[in-house]
Amino acid sequence: MKTAIRVVSDAADRAASDLATGSGSLDVFHSGLTSALAKRAWRDGDELARNYPNATALLSNAAAAVGSQRSGARTQLYGLANLSDPERKLIGEVLGEGEVGGVVALPDGSLAQIRESVLAGIWRVRIGSDPAHEYLEVGAIPQIVRSAATDLTSADIVIGAAPDGAMNVQPVLAEIRERARVWRFGMRAHVINLTLLPMSVIDLAFLQQSVGNGPVQLIFRGYGTCRVQATGIRNVWSVQFFNSTDNIILDTLEVGSVPIFALAADEDFQDSAERMQEIIKVYFT
Repeated sequence: MKTAIRVVSDAADRAASDLATGSGSLDVFHSGLTSALAKRAWRDGDELARNYPNATALLSNAAAAVGSQRSGARTQLYGLANLSDPERKLIGEVLGEGEVGGVVALPDGSLAQIRESVLAGIWRVRIGSDPAHEYLEVGAIPQIVRSAATDLTSADIVIGAAPDGAMNVQPVLAEIRERARVWRFGMRAHVINLTLLPMSVIDLAFLQQSVGNGPVQLIFRGYGTCRVQATGIRNVWSVQFFNSTDNIILDTLEVGSVPIFALAADEDFQDSAERMQEIIKVYFT
C-alpha cells in the first residue's frame, strides 16, 4: 500500500477532522434534520415565524436563491450576525450537516471552517471563532475556497535536483509544471494517477516537498473518505480516496479548477430548492 502524499498543515487537518466529526469548537453544526426540529412540528408555523423572524427570513431567501442558482454563477451570501443564539440553533437544525466539510487556512493564521448542509449547494462558513463572521453561502463551492486556492498559491513550481534513490518523480514534476502553466479556466482537468505509477517513498516525499502545502482541505465522508487538498502550486490539487479502514486506494494529482465532484451541480440546486420549500411549508407556514 502506497503512502499518501500529504499537502496540508497539521492544524488544518485537525480542524477538518473536528468538522467532519462535529467535535471541538465546531459544535455549531448539527447532524441531519434532528429530533429537536421534529419536536417543533407541533407548534403553529406562525409561532415559529414570530419567535424566529430573522431565521425565517434567511431560510426563505436561501430557498429562493438556491432555486435560481447555477453551478457556474457567483455565489450568494447571507450573514448570520443578526441572528440570536436560538435562531442560529434553528438554522443548524433545519440545514443539518452534510458529508462535505473543510477548512481554508488564511494569511492571518485563522481558519475558515466550511460545512455543506444536507441540502447540496447550501454551505455554512465561519471565519475564525467570532459568530459575527459566520454566514450561509449558496453556490457550487464557497468562494473563499476558489479565492484561497488562487491567491495564496504559487504560479510556478521550482524543480530541484532529485534525491538519491528517486525513480520517476522528475518527469512527474515536469508534467505538473507544464500542465499548470497552460491550464486556463474552462479547460478540462488533467489527472495524474500516482497509484498506477512506480513511485518510491523517496519519490513521494520529494513530490510533496516540491508542490508544497496549500491553504484548502476538503473532506468527503460517505461509504469511504475522499480528501481534496490544494497544493502550494496554483491549480494543482491532491485528490485521495480511502477505504473504510483509512487505507489509501487511489492517489491522484489534478491540474485544473476545484475538482468537479466537490462542486454542487445544477440538479443539486433544484433538488435542494424543492426540499427547502417543503421544510418551510411544514414548519413555518
